[in-house]
Amino acid sequence: MSLSTITALSPLDGRYAAKLSALRPIMSEYGYMHRRVQVEVAWFIALSDAGFDEFKPLSTGARAYLLGLVKNFSEADCAAIKDIEKTTNHDVKAVEYWIKSKFEARPELEKAAEFVHFACTSEDINNTSHALQIRAGRDQVILPGLDRIVLKLREMARAFADVPMLSRTHGQTASPTTVGKELANVVVRLQGAVERIAAVKILAKMNGAVGNYNAHLAAWPDFDWEAFSKKVVETHEPMGLGLTFQPYSIQIEPHDYMAELFDAISRSNTILVDLSRDIWGYVSLGYFKQKLKAGEIGSSTMPHKVNPIDFENAEGNLGLANALLRHLAEKLPVSRWQRDLTDSTVLRNIGVALGYTALAHSSLMTGLGKLELNEQTLAADLDASWEVLAEPIQTVMRRYGVAGAYEKLKEVTRGQAVTPEALHGLIQGLAIPQADKDRLLAMTPASYTGKAAELARRV
Repeated sequence: MSLSTITALSPLDGRYAAKLSALRPIMSEYGYMHRRVQVEVAWFIALSDAGFDEFKPLSTGARAYLLGLVKNFSEADCAAIKDIEKTTNHDVKAVEYWIKSKFEARPELEKAAEFVHFACTSEDINNTSHALQIRAGRDQVILPGLDRIVLKLREMARAFADVPMLSRTHGQTASPTTVGKELANVVVRLQGAVERIAAVKILAKMNGAVGNYNAHLAAWPDFDWEAFSKKVVETHEPMGLGLTFQPYSIQIEPHDYMAELFDAISRSNTILVDLSRDIWGYVSLGYFKQKLKAGEIGSSTMPHKVNPIDFENAEGNLGLANALLRHLAEKLPVSRWQRDLTDSTVLRNIGVALGYTALAHSSLMTGLGKLELNEQTLAADLDASWEVLAEPIQTVMRRYGVAGAYEKLKEVTRGQAVTPEALHGLIQGLAIPQADKDRLLAMTPASYTGKAAELARRV
């Protein structure tokens, strides 16, 4: 059976493949190989500038050629590396051999070929490559996806800032809010989550087999290899990697930054699960209608249905993403002694975790774009819930020292159908100033929204 979108084992590369085109070049094995070539080339060029008599600075033409291997890296190049790996049974060594094969008929580079992968352990190349992939996945896919959701929710919060809505706490009617304010709550939460994701420093190490520059110092004992490694790691691309230097490690970079990042992304996903479930509920209540899509079928047997499928899809994929992200965050910082291989296979699933996250972002944006506010249903729900005005009435009563204010309103409203006439009769008999009576008599569930509209417009 040939591999295609209908035979792929993962739905990310099958059913949903078209929605993840931005992530695939970054987090696939092709993306991993591409970054490995980038790291090897950056290290090689930097070595030529280190001042060693045995490796003179490369010519301008040689540098341009090497950087071109990175810039023009193709799927065919990746396939060639994989062919070499069939013999070496070692993917990093295959990258080294592929780069050396590109030196043929170029005497300057052939002479310096043994400085490819010089003093490096495989993890020097792998951890930096993963860091480059993760940074690109975060900055080019995950953060832009969240930014689009925040922007859409902010627009909706401001547009619906003044539209009153009945709240529900514990599933029961509660003090009214506005549609915009409830969306503004999510905007503020997501903004904090985005800041935490963006603030994580992406770390990398290049310090040899167990983190001590053993081989490096064996070759050049008087050279400051730590400063050199830091320069390669932190110099901006393309001459360096543009990452943050990790000075202490075992054979592998400790992965604590990965755990911090994946926890931060997981928290953003949890916020979006909360949003997805709330919108699903509001659709169920009729607060939102959904724009119809020509030809779309909601149920195979019930023709009337327009299901909130985008929010259900988002919720499901956010759950899958978080299951993976949490395992990554818990597992990756743990390694037996100076190195075990349990992280290696797990790291290959970072793209899967980010893929389910990106897929959920796409579903949410589609779902939010379909929503139409049903103000008639919102208004009817409020008008049927006059009991929510028990709160302001008893609060004003307490202001003026009316004894047992809470208990009196509880007797009149709890578990009972409350009418405006009943509340108005109660208000008329209160021993409070007439101005406050008039204010309470003018109040309706739809007008009792506090600062909700102001707060919604503020985001």
